[in-house]
Amino acid sequence: MDITSARFKSNRMVHSHILAVVQMVEGMKTLPEERATMDLFDVQGIEINAPREHVFEFVRNPANLPHWARAFSSVDDDRARLETPSGAVTVRLDVLADEECGTVDWRMEFPDGTVGIAQSRVTDTIRSTCIYSFVLHAPPVALEQVEGALAAQRVTLQSELATLKDLMER
Repeated sequence: MDITSARFKSNRMVHSHILAVVQMVEGMKTLPEERATMDLFDVQGIEINAPREHVFEFVRNPANLPHWARAFSSVDDDRARLETPSGAVTVRLDVLADEECGTVDWRMEFPDGTVGIAQSRVTDTIRSTCIYSFVLHAPPVALEQVEGALAAQRVTLQSELATLKDLMER
């Protein structure tokens, strides 16, 4: 056997081994509800028929949060009042916005010192619209509550994005 034949045979064996490993891993996959790990974030987005600059200016202004983000009942300087079915709380709110990149990030510090964060971005499209994307992180609650809390917030976020779209397209 020449060296080329030996390499070909060796490569076929490696390929065969890799294929067997891939098939084994594929067979080990479970359905999402059977996962051992839980999601700690969710990313959603919506296309808005409005100029990027208009959407960015609206989103970056924390005083506008009560108009489209359900939990925010009021925002004052660096404080926000959150009201949910679980109760009401005042948090310290920091907003970091970068117009050039189109990013708007929020940091909320709760009275007990826990911190919640969210990031978002407004990007142009070639269709004279923009896309607003939002990274929703699991709230600062006990780990056993995270999955239920995040699942509920996913649904709320979807509704909030629709509200934002409606406000921006008027």
